[in-house]
Amino acid sequence: SADGDWTPASEASQEELVGLAQAFDGLEHGVLQMVNDFDLERDPNRFDAEFDILEAFARAGAGHNMSLSLMQRDMAPNQWCKILERVDTAQKDDLTIHVQVAPRGIGVMVGLSCTFHPFMGFPSYKSIADKSLEERVAIMRAPDFKVKMLTEKSESVSGEGSSVPPLVDIFLQNLEMVSAKLFRLGEQPDYEQPFEQSIYMQAKAADMPVLEAIYEAVLENDGRALLYFPIYNYTEFDYANVLTMLRHPHAIPGLSDGGAHVGTVCDASFPTYTLSHWTRDRTRGEKIKLKDAVHFMTQVPAQYLGLDDRGVLKEGAKADINVIDHEKLNLKHPHMIKDLPGGGQRLMQHAQGYRATIVSGQIVLENDVLSEARPGRLVRLHELGA
Repeated sequence: SADGDWTPASEASQEELVGLAQAFDGLEHGVLQMVNDFDLERDPNRFDAEFDILEAFARAGAGHNMSLSLMQRDMAPNQWCKILERVDTAQKDDLTIHVQVAPRGIGVMVGLSCTFHPFMGFPSYKSIADKSLEERVAIMRAPDFKVKMLTEKSESVSGEGSSVPPLVDIFLQNLEMVSAKLFRLGEQPDYEQPFEQSIYMQAKAADMPVLEAIYEAVLENDGRALLYFPIYNYTEFDYANVLTMLRHPHAIPGLSDGGAHVGTVCDASFPTYTLSHWTRDRTRGEKIKLKDAVHFMTQVPAQYLGLDDRGVLKEGAKADINVIDHEKLNLKHPHMIKDLPGGGQRLMQHAQGYRATIVSGQIVLENDVLSEARPGRLVRLHELGA
């Protein structure tokens, strides 16, 4: 509701969801997708009642595939296991529910050039927030300014008239807790770092106040440094649970922001990360076979979406092909660029190792460099299966 007073899902809301799913009846194509926190913050005992609603939604979809976002939340670290248990139980009752899984921590990049950073709510920072990055960095490096800001507390940045969610205020007011999951990525980004490499532990090792360590970290690289904060999927500081999610028989790739929050995330690197980290570089646990990773990112989502003409290499299939030098496949450190309308900015993360990307038989990228070819186009419902 508008005043933030949320109420658990009712019978009426279940009827509304069922009605939405029934709208797919008669359509040959289309999928359903759901994100649910299972009333976690309001009533943690409502999990099964909430999942019952999801099952009703899925059954009402008239045979259309449905997926549910799957992640590990710190405040309910075993909830993802309960989700998979209910998914398996539903399968025994002839109801298939897929789970969307990300190949790494679900998190954000924070820094002075990003949408969010640890000091955005501090009074002294607010007084310089409208200045250029270079000016802000110069001011923040002044000893007197630093001393003053490190004595302050974050003020609220969410609330009426603000686009910032309340969760951000919780993080800003608990920066020492946040610093335990705050990491420098390095020039060759490492998204699976141990707790000992967190900003928190680095501060303790240097006998430095945690807030000062964060302050110094955001000023690195002339204020362009990006710190990685995996909000979900990193409770135990490794990807053992993510591996279990990825291997579930009903898992599909997902949980990317798909172009939203471009000043905070760069999830477009998920496929390259899957092929490099999970099949080749991982040292903190089991890897995934290359053929399984390729299948997971191609035929699995194509079949889920009903795109039967792609996801495989065969005569008559759509000629969308990546030619990859697996040994050279590599992700670079993300960086901010300003190329959106109105001077808007977005995170970019370049990849190396792509010999060619072919779309509809035309080369759109060769040796990591884009060509002028743009054969891709919008896929319309009436064209599917044609």
